[in-house]
Amino acid sequence: MGFRFAQGLVLLQAIACVVEVSLANKGWDSHTYPYNHSSAPKRVTVGGSQHWQFGVNYTDWSLKTAPFYFNDTLVFKYDPPSNTTFPHSVSLLPNLRSFLNCDLKKAKLIANQTQGGGNGFEFVLKKKNKKKPYYFVCGERNGFHCKVGIMKFAVAPLLRPRPF
Repeated sequence: MGFRFAQGLVLLQAIACVVEVSLANKGWDSHTYPYNHSSAPKRVTVGGSQHWQFGVNYTDWSLKTAPFYFNDTLVFKYDPPSNTTFPHSVSLLPNLRSFLNCDLKKAKLIANQTQGGGNGFEFVLKKKNKKKPYYFVCGERNGFHCKVGIMKFAVAPLLRPRPF
């Protein structure tokens, strides 16, 4: 168990380094110094054009899409269950250990199997949670989508920089 926890800490440290590097490089061009950010919250479709589906690496997606800011809206789009699609949902996990192990015992369901249809389910990254990251997972099939389908990602929202 200690080894697995140590792996989690190494993973978290690696994610923090990648986010730092991506934040350091975002917005730097010949016309802006050092940021080129809008002060308005943004709407981000989780997974981009692939939406919320089995087999997409959402941790990779979130690192490439970062940074996320407080009051940004994450939009989870997925097809409602049918004979040709797997059911999906969205849950929040309480901590890193649950996230790394896809342990759903204390998961909080925030969008059921039908809420991702149409325009999708919207989740606003609120400031009241600023002490810890949000851990999002698909809780279907008793964690199978999280464990095998890599349908999980963490977001640590930042305070939005003020424009110059």
